[in-house]
Amino acid sequence: MHTADISVLVVDDEPRYIKLVEYNLQGSGYRVVTATCGNEALQRVARENPDLVILDIRMPGMDGYEVCQRIRDFSVVPIIMLTAKGEDSEKVRGLRLGADDYITKPFSAEELLARVEAVLRRSCFSETIGPHPTLSWGDLSIDFAQRRVTVAGREVKLSPTEYRLLHCLAAHAGRVVVQQEILEKVWGPEYREPFEGLRVYVRRLRQKIESDPDDPRHIVTHAGVGYMLALQ
Repeated sequence: MHTADISVLVVDDEPRYIKLVEYNLQGSGYRVVTATCGNEALQRVARENPDLVILDIRMPGMDGYEVCQRIRDFSVVPIIMLTAKGEDSEKVRGLRLGADDYITKPFSAEELLARVEAVLRRSCFSETIGPHPTLSWGDLSIDFAQRRVTVAGREVKLSPTEYRLLHCLAAHAGRVVVQQEILEKVWGPEYREPFEGLRVYVRRLRQKIESDPDDPRHIVTHAGVGYMLALQ
């Protein structure tokens, strides 16, 4: 997909950041639409169906957390949160609410574009696993051709990042996948360093596919090494 075919919604109440992001994205060929408050952002997502949302957390009225949560009620559009420098709690909370990535203010044009490209690349993910269009064990079933996941016969809705994580673990079901390999395959080669999003997304995925997320049977942690999708 050419960048001219990709639309990005930028949501921020600070005009200087909207102009900065808009300038850099348009310079790389992306189509940019903007919103300066939460209500306007929700309307634009529903009406214009953008390919990506860049969403500031600290906005008056409806903040970025609520906007993210409400977008996730009706859309799986990739979301990048803009967070304050050094506020790790903001990053974790945003990821838990369904954001796919974050950028810390202030940021460079290079970092912005790299994050945008990585998130868009992940959202277009269409890889299949080996010769098996479907894998099932216990109450969990994954239809890779349809990108459909069911637990005890009930379909589970996964975000693109959640699906990629499950896909990565399922591709190596029964063996431990080290954290670095997961980061590179799910988030991209830019993510070689420890990334808080991995732990958060494992937790979110467990909440959707495990009968008891605190005592998981499917996604097993191997402390300090990685994770395994257990065949039971």
